[in-house]
Amino acid sequence: MRILFVHQNFPGQFLHLAPALAARGHDCRALTDESNARAQPVATWRYRFAAEAVDPVATRLGRNYTQNSDRGVAVARAAVQLRDRHGYVPDVILGHSGWGETLFLKEVWPRAKLMVYAEFYYRGRGADVGFDPEFQSAGFDQSLIAQGRAAHLAQALVHADRGLAPTLWQASTYPDSLRGLIDVVFDGVDTEAIRPDPEARLTLPDGRVLRPGDEVLTFVNRNLEPYRGYHIFMRALPEVIRARPGAQVVIVGGDEVSYGAPPKGEKGWKERILNEMRDRLDLSRVHFLGRVPRPVFTSILQVSRAHAYLTYPFVLSWSVFEAMAAGALVVGSRTAPVEEVIRHGETGLLVDFFDIPGWSRQLTDALAEPDRFAPLRRAARDLVVDRYDLQSRCLPRQIELVEALAGA
Repeated sequence: MRILFVHQNFPGQFLHLAPALAARGHDCRALTDESNARAQPVATWRYRFAAEAVDPVATRLGRNYTQNSDRGVAVARAAVQLRDRHGYVPDVILGHSGWGETLFLKEVWPRAKLMVYAEFYYRGRGADVGFDPEFQSAGFDQSLIAQGRAAHLAQALVHADRGLAPTLWQASTYPDSLRGLIDVVFDGVDTEAIRPDPEARLTLPDGRVLRPGDEVLTFVNRNLEPYRGYHIFMRALPEVIRARPGAQVVIVGGDEVSYGAPPKGEKGWKERILNEMRDRLDLSRVHFLGRVPRPVFTSILQVSRAHAYLTYPFVLSWSVFEAMAAGALVVGSRTAPVEEVIRHGETGLLVDFFDIPGWSRQLTDALAEPDRFAPLRRAARDLVVDRYDLQSRCLPRQIELVEALAGA
C-alpha cells in the first residue's frame, strides 16, 4: 500500500508506526511542515505554511478555526502538487487532527482511507476549562471559547474513516455521536529499553552522582506550567525537603508554554513559581535540568524513588507510562486521565490535585519507606508490560487497524 503520514512535527505519535509499516513492505511517506527539523524515519515531503495574523475582533470565536483551516488549505495545496506533478495517490492517510492538516485531504484524494489521531476534544465544561480557578476563569464566555476550539476537530473526524485515540479518557472527550468512530490504542512504551536498571547513573550539574536506591524525587514535564501541576508540586516541596534532609529533587522541563496562557509580565512559569517559593527551598537540593536527551531522561526515571505526576483533565503524558515502566513509584493527581492507569495503593499513589499538604505527606512517605511501596512499583511495570508495551501490544494493534482500514 501507499501510506501517507501527515503531521506538522512528524514523526510525532507515528514514531514507531511509520517505520514498522514500511518494514512490512508498504510504501510509507510523510508530509510535514518545512520548519520541522526532526529526523525523519521515512521519505518526507514538506509543505510551506506562513500563518497570517488573525484579528481576534473580526474573527471572534472563529479565530482558532481560521488558523487551523488555513494550515489545512496549505496542506491540501501541497497534496494537489503531489497528485498532479508526481502522480502520487495514497491508499491510506494517517494524520493528526490537532492542527487542521487533514481537513481537506479527502477533496484531493477522495478514495483514500483517512485515519486521524483524535488526541483530545475541547469542551466547555468537564475537562481542563475552569479546572484551576487560580489561573483560569470558569465563566460562560470561556466555555464558549473552548467549545469553539473544537470545530476543526469535529470536522476532521467527520470527514475521516476512523479515529485513533491513545487512552479511553481522551476518546471519551469526544461527543457520543463521534465516539463510535474512534479506536483506542496507546502509542506504546518500549519496555525493553525503559526498565529498572540497578546500574543506572545520573550525574547532576554539580557533579553529584545519583543511583537507584538513593532518595530521589523526580518531576518531568515538556514545559513547567500549571497544566501539569508545576505550581502544586513546587508548593509541596518545602515540607518534603524539611522532612527528608537527604532527598535530592530532579526537575526536567523547559520554560516555554505548551498549554494554556503564559504568566502576565514574566518570561515563563518556571521562574514565576520558583520566585514565589525560593525563600522556602534549599535550592542546593533542587536540580533544574531543563530538557534532556533520551538516555539521560531514562536514567532519571531509573534512579527515581518517587515520581510526581500531575495534570489537569487533559492529554495524558507519555512520561507517566515511562516512569511506571522504569520502576519508579508514581504519585499522581487524582484526575481522570491519571486514574485510568494509576490505581491508588495498587499501581501507584493518588493525591487530590490541589491538596498541597496531602502532596507533601505522600511524597515524604514515598521517599521514607521505599520497601513498603516496592510491590506498587512492580505492579506498575507489570501493567505497562501487559497493556501498553510497544512491540507486543500497541504496535501490532495499530498495524492491524491500518491494514484493515485499507482492506475495507
